[in-house]
Amino acid sequence: MSPIPLSPEQAEVYQAIENTRQNVFVTGRAGTGKSTLLNHLSWNTSKQIVIAAPTGVAALNVGGQTIHSLFRLPIGLIADHTIEQNDQTRKLLNTIDTLVIDEVSMVNADLMDAIDRSLRQARARPHDTFGGVQIVLFGDPYQLAPVPGDGDERAYFADTYRSLWFFDAKVWQEADLRIFELREIHRQHDADFKHILNAVRHGQVTAEMAGVLNATGARPAPTDGTITLATRNDAVNRINASALKRLSGRTLTAKAEVTGDFGGRTYPADASLELKVGAQVMFLRNDSAHEGGGPRWVNGSIGTVTRIDANVYVDIDGDVHEVEPAVWEKYKYNYDPVTKKLSKDVVAEFTQFPLRLAWAVTIHKSQGATYERAIVDLGSRVFSPGQTYVALSRLTTLEGLYLARPLRPNDIIVDPNVRRFMSSAARPAAALETSSPVTP
Repeated sequence: MSPIPLSPEQAEVYQAIENTRQNVFVTGRAGTGKSTLLNHLSWNTSKQIVIAAPTGVAALNVGGQTIHSLFRLPIGLIADHTIEQNDQTRKLLNTIDTLVIDEVSMVNADLMDAIDRSLRQARARPHDTFGGVQIVLFGDPYQLAPVPGDGDERAYFADTYRSLWFFDAKVWQEADLRIFELREIHRQHDADFKHILNAVRHGQVTAEMAGVLNATGARPAPTDGTITLATRNDAVNRINASALKRLSGRTLTAKAEVTGDFGGRTYPADASLELKVGAQVMFLRNDSAHEGGGPRWVNGSIGTVTRIDANVYVDIDGDVHEVEPAVWEKYKYNYDPVTKKLSKDVVAEFTQFPLRLAWAVTIHKSQGATYERAIVDLGSRVFSPGQTYVALSRLTTLEGLYLARPLRPNDIIVDPNVRRFMSSAARPAAALETSSPVTP
């Protein structure tokens, strides 16, 4: 059983997934429990489900497989090219009842159509969208966008699709998609802050709201190691390296142990982790090893290294915890000819302390984390839609916000395609926003 009970609105969405064949998109603001619901689904469903994600790290985080490796699709544009499938792939795709895709906002329209075509082809059901498989999508288009390719790819999308986004794939002209927007926020409790964050998400920030954010954030940044959320990797690396260097004592390096076919750039933690006593660190996953009581830390918890021997000892809010290396397992779905069912096999393991230096972290890597206080450094400019929203929505309270520079109007970027699509889910404020099945 999933260890976290569902809220009533999460339970309603779960029932819709479990008890119907409808294609479902589960979305919602940061902190509404999309990951909790996905975890519950994977533990409790009676269906043959396969979980996939667009990137290696996203797949590791949900115990799934990347879309490209699951479907054996080439990287890059697929367009109308022949999709080659071997017997094993066809058998595997024929056993699926429900395909779950996490972080679907990073999936582009071409890949969504290739998934549809792959399933129709493998299951020999050319006239059924997704070959008759139920599709369940998780993600928030207001937070993460698909990454555009080179000039030729962009030109192809401009000629072929209304936009790059998954919801503009051609398959949705035939298939219905029921949209559930989770409304109950579990991260923040202050109504005014939640209201402002929702305005940032939708690009509807008033001068008064911007004034509140800037007035609160304008205080001198604390020097006690409060984490900085920055737009760029180089800024993060510079802050972390210089803070580590300022600490006295010896630098100790923990090398990750990698077994099996892990793939080059899909590591969920640093392959080489440099630490010193006194280093500020962030946990990269929830505590799972603790017997009795609640978890000692969650993804995003911040602490200070107090001792290093075979393990690392980290002080979180006055309690010192011994942290052992964690194992991330890379899975691959296989068809078992004996049982005629899917098996989920471990094909690689990555073992490393679930820690990273945390005087600073990129906004992108802060996804899913929760902080009581943070310095938000938007640099010279915000360069992707949703970046400011992701940064601000990591915080539990407005009082925890420090801004490296004042927010400007052009820091709030919302993709007009997202606004168009998400308006199809809009309903009067209710416990749960749900639309009837729509064609995006």
